[in-house]
Amino acid sequence: MWNQIELTLEPRPRGVHLVSREVMDAVGGALATFRVGLCQLFMLHTSASLAVNENASPDVRHDTRTWLDTVVPEQFPWTHTLEGSDDMPAHVKSMITGSSLLLPVRDGRLALGTWQGIYLLEHRDHGGPRSLIATISGEG
Repeated sequence: MWNQIELTLEPRPRGVHLVSREVMDAVGGALATFRVGLCQLFMLHTSASLAVNENASPDVRHDTRTWLDTVVPEQFPWTHTLEGSDDMPAHVKSMITGSSLLLPVRDGRLALGTWQGIYLLEHRDHGGPRSLIATISGEG
């Protein structure tokens, strides 16, 4: 059995944002029909990315953003600058962190660990709404 849903995350500023609830609100109904399976989330943008990480401490989000901004600085001799000084660093950060997640489905829910959450890593100052495709496969 297969299902596919396109969802849009609300616009957020540059940073690391916990979006587990927003994703679950969008795909929860489709997940409910699966006893076991997989859910792939794919980011339809090249300047934002997805991650799974600790969902409790805001320090994790802050430290992740600080590390990414340090490793991939805006002040660098980038060639691709027509869309702003934050655009090319956003593309590189997206390549480092990844555009998709593959998550287990168990009994109609995402089978994340107790302290795990789904993150939108917004790499632009004003990235706008972000679209994802959720592809779910498995058995009912």
